[in-house]
Amino acid sequence: MKKYNNYKPSGVEWLGEIPEHWEVKKLKFLGNIYAGINGKKGDDFSKEYSEGIKSFIPFTNICNNFKIDKNQYQYVKIDEKENQNRVLKNDILFLMSSETLDDIAKNSIYLEDDKELYLNSFCKGFRISKQNVNAEFVNYLFLSTTYRNYFSLVGRGFTRINLKQEFINDAYTLLPKLEEQTTIAHFLDDKTTKIDQAIAIKQKQIELLKERRQILIHKAVTRGLNDKVKLKDSGVEWIGEIPEHWEVKRLKYVANIVLGKMLCNEDKGNYKLKPYLKSKNIQWLNVEIESVDEMWFSEKEMLDYRLKKGDLILSEGGEVGKTCIWNNELEECYIQNSAHKVTVYDENISEYYLYIFYTIGKFGVFDSIVNRVSIGHLTKDKLSNIEIINPPKEEQTQIAEFIETATTKISTAISLKEQEIEKLKEYKMSLIDGVVTAKIKVF
Repeated sequence: MKKYNNYKPSGVEWLGEIPEHWEVKKLKFLGNIYAGINGKKGDDFSKEYSEGIKSFIPFTNICNNFKIDKNQYQYVKIDEKENQNRVLKNDILFLMSSETLDDIAKNSIYLEDDKELYLNSFCKGFRISKQNVNAEFVNYLFLSTTYRNYFSLVGRGFTRINLKQEFINDAYTLLPKLEEQTTIAHFLDDKTTKIDQAIAIKQKQIELLKERRQILIHKAVTRGLNDKVKLKDSGVEWIGEIPEHWEVKRLKYVANIVLGKMLCNEDKGNYKLKPYLKSKNIQWLNVEIESVDEMWFSEKEMLDYRLKKGDLILSEGGEVGKTCIWNNELEECYIQNSAHKVTVYDENISEYYLYIFYTIGKFGVFDSIVNRVSIGHLTKDKLSNIEIINPPKEEQTQIAEFIETATTKISTAISLKEQEIEKLKEYKMSLIDGVVTAKIKVF
């Protein structure tokens, strides 16, 4: 790893030492900051194009990309007489309001040539005016971990983090000579592109593994494990053919279904405060208990809504039908009315029906039957009348065990790929930080 020959104090504690020939200047001396669109109401915005509206860069485009992606524009009504700031090529865009400190002041550079383009109101743009400054170098500089840490310290807020414009303007910028800035920017373009390509390959591999898992589960729960068994038409479109001796039943004849309790924030007399699960705690095939809340339950409600080992929990709203199984992750837990508790009868195996619901969800069956205005709701009546496969209990056990073994191997492979992706992302950020803050010399 190359180093520069001579270093000097930068004069800024959090920047440390810099090469002797580099300069430090506040960003405001390199150009001008400008605001995003203002004076707009919710119905002025759209995610789809229609005649008479204009393109703008949403905050998600800035948050998720080092360089603005023109395929992620959204649209807004802007009259020709309005005095709104337009985004120009080489403008650096900053996110000024976010839900987390990690996202505050995230930046991205616009490198296209659209004739008329605007910026989200939660953002600021910075336009470099000095001839001796490479905008792409400055963009990488502000993407570095060093600057991300700086902005996380100056962001303010509780429910939402906000950043004052002065912290962008007054941020100290490291500036080598223009030729060196350009060399560094080109180097990082090349390296980050290759890293992103490696990440994309691994993400594709993960998608293929997930697809393989889905196919494996679907085949096992609808056909069983005996490839030579005689088949019959199930009479249900999404199921297709099933083994001749299997049955198709409505869920209400296979399990007891309970919709959770309405949210209760006060003690109504002899109530007890208990932990409960809601829709957001339910993941496909597993439960998330890190963000479990509490509410008040009566004695009878505790009997009705308490989870027992082997209960299936289905999401009633949001991503409807998302299913996990309860394995006593907490000593005591209940459900709120954004979730259904499904307790299969003794002649059935919970784990088998967990995989049945997974298959139903992945085939879009839950989505096709929900009451949907803006947010879908899977009512108890709709859920009760879903037609599902009902093999003999012995086969349910064999199928569940087979799927558990096979999918564990696939899940392990997915987890390893995800870890590799995280390491690549960490390496990319470490590389950017090392190069733009002169810890590493690249030429």
